[in-house]
Formats: sequence, structure tokens, C-alpha cells
Amino acid sequence: MSGKTHKGLAKRLKVTGTGKVMHRTTGRSHLMSGVAGKRAMRLRQWRRMNKSDQRLLERQFGAALKP
Repeated sequence: MSGKTHKGLAKRLKVTGTGKVMHRTTGRSHLMSGVAGKRAMRLRQWRRMNKSDQRLLERQFGAALKP
């Protein structure tokens, strides 16, 4: 019997076709008025999750992270 997908996690992560796990950049919730425009644009992008963090997630959620 397979486990259920953690819906909170599924809303916060994307898995690419090649298996990379992408997450939203942190530091954008408030106080953005003092941030340079160039930095604000970079913060809008999705970032690749560290491989060490990705391994922990795969151990916890298994097949939920497969593309």
C-alpha cells in the first residue's frame, strides 16, 4: 500500500521532468520596499532545492517526488 501525498508539500514544490525539485525563493513575504529591483526580480524565480535536502524529502515522501 502506497502512502498518501503530503498536500502541503505538493503545493510548495515542483518536480521537473528530469527529477529536479524546485521551490520558491525565500525572503519575499514583506519588507520588499528596501530591496533593489534587480534583487526583487531574482527573488521571483523558482530555485533548485539542495541535493541534501532533496534526499531527506525523498526518504520521507518517496514516490511523491518522482516526476
